[in-house]
Amino acid sequence: MARNIGAACRRCRRENLKLYLKGDRCYSDKCSFERRAFGPGQHGQARFKKQSDYAIQLREKQKVKSMYGMLEGQFRLTFDKAEMQKGVTGENLLILLERRLDNTVFRIGYASSRNQARQLVRHNHILINGKRVNIPSYVVSVEDVITLKEKSRANAAINENLEAVVRRGVPSWLELEKDNYKATVKALPNREELTMPIQEQLIVELYSK
Repeated sequence: MARNIGAACRRCRRENLKLYLKGDRCYSDKCSFERRAFGPGQHGQARFKKQSDYAIQLREKQKVKSMYGMLEGQFRLTFDKAEMQKGVTGENLLILLERRLDNTVFRIGYASSRNQARQLVRHNHILINGKRVNIPSYVVSVEDVITLKEKSRANAAINENLEAVVRRGVPSWLELEKDNYKATVKALPNREELTMPIQEQLIVELYSK
């Protein structure tokens, strides 16, 4: 499986935005973005230069790709699906990204980052409606029940993440029963719940060229 193995903190600094790619480290004093809030590389502290419309659109796409931990091919396929659906393409895109299983596992609190959530899914820790699903790009639906495999419930890291989920909060479209290691998809996510500064229309404009 292709992976983005570049330094996560450099991506935050490149986008000039904390993307929370490294879990609890992003909330601590060790966060590289907090200590060096300027672009990476030799010219990272150089004066800001005016960007073209294309550059602004590209950076927005790269930011969202990094946020959800996706490669270009995966992201483009998701965009094409969003474009074929009824409604606003940009909002459809963000809702599809939120409904990915790796993101849902992160939102529930089983994992401290989307990368860690992807590992949990790949290593067969997650059950959907009682059946094992190990595909991170699986799209959850309303009334899906997401549980941890019985043997995984003693995992110290997972339990620590569940204890810390209060700090981050669980979105209203998900219902978590922490003691039962169970979560239910109550509804589809909506655009208003996504608090990260994303301008999805710029991505639509980029792919429409």
